[in-house]
Amino acid sequence: MTFADDPEGAAERRARITRDLMEKTGIDDAMIERLVRAFYARVQADPLIGPIFATRVHDWDAHITKLCAFWSSVALMTGRYHGQPMHAHIKLPVRSEHFDRWIALFEDTANALCPPVAAAHFIERVRRIADSLELGIASSQGRIQSPRFSTVARQSVRPAPATEQVSCG
Repeated sequence: MTFADDPEGAAERRARITRDLMEKTGIDDAMIERLVRAFYARVQADPLIGPIFATRVHDWDAHITKLCAFWSSVALMTGRYHGQPMHAHIKLPVRSEHFDRWIALFEDTANALCPPVAAAHFIERVRRIADSLELGIASSQGRIQSPRFSTVARQSVRPAPATEQVSCG
């Protein structure tokens, strides 16, 4: 790769971030594949959300490959996934109870298969994903909804340092 192709060294930075995440969490491609395969096996067997997937996923091997790339990008920042998850999910006939079940199955699977640090890393991200998808779907259906899964504190305004006086007039 030439400087013109990567003037900022993005590929090297991405590789460093991925290595750091792997070292910090213990997550690697094999763990991602085990988690994805076990989770979606449970999804397929689930009476609430299994039928939704059954009518839309016809080649599970191809879907699992795509999901492993997605989770590699989400968990390890590898950039392997290049799809549009919202576009793929926006028309699904799902509501809060479906997301509740999806999250419960994912968390149970991650906690059962992964070391605690890795499970926590996956769970934090799946909760953000669930909030994003649930809010996007609800919005497309004209419903208003608040995030329910993310544990990230949201603040719209950065507070001023305690020693700084703020004047509005």
